[in-house]
Amino acid sequence: MTPQTQAPSPLAPESHAATAVLHVAERLYSMNPEWVVFFREVLGVEGIVRRTFSEPDALLRFECSPHYARIREMLDSLRVRQQERPTERETQRVVTVRMPRSLHETLKAEADQMRVSINTLCISKLMKLLDEQAQRDLTGLRGGFDPAPEPAASRSRLARAK
Repeated sequence: MTPQTQAPSPLAPESHAATAVLHVAERLYSMNPEWVVFFREVLGVEGIVRRTFSEPDALLRFECSPHYARIREMLDSLRVRQQERPTERETQRVVTVRMPRSLHETLKAEADQMRVSINTLCISKLMKLLDEQAQRDLTGLRGGFDPAPEPAASRSRLARAK
């Protein structure tokens, strides 16, 4: 009998790419960078993840992988280690947010209770919101349907916020 050869999986190139991206992230993580540097270089708009997985479907499949989960763990670990240490390598940007006094007081109380600054609390909440949005997008991909488009009013408010 001749040995049977299996056709390579259509995901095999993506699997190799995911492994390569994880190795790059692990090497950077081992250098103990600032969390914002790690985020920018690995997960940022011009980071290795988006350069490697430039197609939206490929990016979503990667974000479902254990490789991506490990990268998120590394990012979370760096953020915990460096919560109060100011960033030296990345230029900081300032965003002014107008909000009702009651919301500000609520955020201040929560930040005080957690013993962090309001800024740190807000960044954590924004990161969580981005993660939740990514999870909703992934759920839509797994379910075989596209997530509902964002209402035009929300898009215009987001565009003005930038």
